[in-house]
Amino acid sequence: MEDFQGNLSTKLANVGTSIFAVMGQLANEYKAINLSQGFPDFPVSKELIDRINHYMKEGHNQYAPMTGVPSLRNQIARKVKDIYGVDYSPDSEINITAGATQAINTVILALIKDNDEAIIFEPAYDSYAPSIRLNGGMVKYAQLRLPDYSIDWNELSKMITHRTKLIIVNTPHNPSGSILSAEDMKRLEALTNNTDILILSDEVYEHLIYDGLTHESACKFPGLASRSFVIGSFGKTFHATGWKIGFVLAPKKLMTEFRKAHQFVVYAVNTPIQFALADFLENKKNYSKLHKFYQQKRNYFVQKMQQSRFEIVPSFGTYFQVLDYSNISDETEMDFATRLIKEHGIASIPISPFYHNGFESKRLRFCFAKKKETLDKAAKILCKI
Repeated sequence: MEDFQGNLSTKLANVGTSIFAVMGQLANEYKAINLSQGFPDFPVSKELIDRINHYMKEGHNQYAPMTGVPSLRNQIARKVKDIYGVDYSPDSEINITAGATQAINTVILALIKDNDEAIIFEPAYDSYAPSIRLNGGMVKYAQLRLPDYSIDWNELSKMITHRTKLIIVNTPHNPSGSILSAEDMKRLEALTNNTDILILSDEVYEHLIYDGLTHESACKFPGLASRSFVIGSFGKTFHATGWKIGFVLAPKKLMTEFRKAHQFVVYAVNTPIQFALADFLENKKNYSKLHKFYQQKRNYFVQKMQQSRFEIVPSFGTYFQVLDYSNISDETEMDFATRLIKEHGIASIPISPFYHNGFESKRLRFCFAKKKETLDKAAKILCKI
């Protein structure tokens, strides 16, 4: 087909293809072991799949309510109360979404107007900044401090102006595997007190946190909960990233604005999967033991990597492990990651694309949400480099 010959002016003219798609395509092309994209290579619960099939056969195949199936919203409210001790109304303060990225984009769509400022922390998940710019907002970048990816609170306080509309936090943090502490959340609470600043708290890895540490959700801190959209993901929790089912928690006033936008983005989300997830959430064991399951995988991968020349950057959450290759090569992260695929048959994600300025730290992200056999093959390769 002949391409458009006119002058094409678009909102994201300078944005290229996502690094996840780029590395995933390279991994497929070279048949590499794929530790780049964050998806498990082990099966989803048979019980959960059976429940989906059950509801399909029962005829639950038409539109769900715009806000989500009531039974699922009720189960989310119960889980949040049980874990965090906070009450959210299933009717007015919980909404089901087509994955976390849709939820994030819809929050930004509902809030950000021309010249509003939104602060994100880098390295940052790659959808934040484009979504802000698409809606006319101005992105301000706060760089997390190395080596531990911690927040510089003095820097953050200086970045806030009368135009600051939104601050996006992500804990546990993708790509680094770091987490925010209770003290961090209290600092954020104090910083935004008596302001109109809203918070988007991306907590899709809430159940994947290790070493006896606790997930400090924004909803646990009253001063934050009152101004926060908290984002969750069933895809991450139940090893089913391809289903694209997430949710948003927010106080009624904020949720009302979210729903105004949500109804025109996707309106409704996959019906039989919602019913099945509601059933699956009734058994707390289906999510309360996840941290032990993934901590074993993290520990196994880290133990294998002790014999390598890579330096291990501590991961306290998510299913990602960052490795520093400073002792191995002076190549850029993209060049080194590409060579790993082409010459060694193993795919990772460079950290530099998570920075707007391509900041280089000689670090790559590896996904350890894989079968033992996959981790064994990957570690064997990496230890020879």
